[in-house]
Amino acid sequence: MRAAIFQMTSGIDPAVNAAAMTEVAARAKGEGADILFTPEMAGYLDRDRGRAAATLRREADDPVLAQVRDAAAKHGLWVHLGSIPLKEERSDGRWANRSFMIDDSGEIRARYDKIHLFDVDLATGESWRESSVYGPGEQLVAVDTPWGRMGLSVCYDMRFPDLYRALTNAGAKILLMPAAFTVPTGEAHWHVLLRARAIEAGCFVIAAAQTGHHADGRTTYGHSLIVGPWGEVLLDMGGEAGLALAELDLSSIEDVRQRVPALANRRILPMDVTVS
Repeated sequence: MRAAIFQMTSGIDPAVNAAAMTEVAARAKGEGADILFTPEMAGYLDRDRGRAAATLRREADDPVLAQVRDAAAKHGLWVHLGSIPLKEERSDGRWANRSFMIDDSGEIRARYDKIHLFDVDLATGESWRESSVYGPGEQLVAVDTPWGRMGLSVCYDMRFPDLYRALTNAGAKILLMPAAFTVPTGEAHWHVLLRARAIEAGCFVIAAAQTGHHADGRTTYGHSLIVGPWGEVLLDMGGEAGLALAELDLSSIEDVRQRVPALANRRILPMDVTVS
């Protein structure tokens, strides 16, 4: 599988972000890519809720999703749209942070709403309350592709290994973790978390990331990664926005799982803990 990652510095104009992705889709296909991966919040990144409220649309009306689907069909390229924010009807009034797998005819093969929401106060003074804006997803999602079954997740999900245990139990061999990581948490945890998820699952991990200083004032860590099932970093894009490609030898998954049969050795654990 020839995988392309678009490391982005998404802003507050969906038209600009969509145009960037459609242009990169053409470039990726021209360089021989089978599938393109984009980050979390690829279509719109804005922490000003009032401004976002006037911009966001429902899935059926979202122009970014429509343009990415058109580009996938035009170029015959699978696209994992890491996520876009959507105004979906929820009883609590919150929005959805939704990821899409789009095939090479432009059809949506899978949708996943981010389950774990980032609520934290950092030592730098940054404060994030994702759950005040977005409602959590409630369904784990894996999707079959020509290269094997892929398990979907978004950013903060990567800190919760039970999610990936369930995805690999369902047959996932490639784990997708698009993100918009802060710089302090990225510097401390990004590489080790992604490598750990790959090692414990014997899976490839593909994590397209946001990077740099954004129009809404935030700064993201970058370092989009592809990690092999042995935990080796196959691609690290550093801090610059752009496109990068890597060839993935999917046969290495079974080799690694035979060398360290952690999945085969898993046991169902009791939930009760004996404290003595």
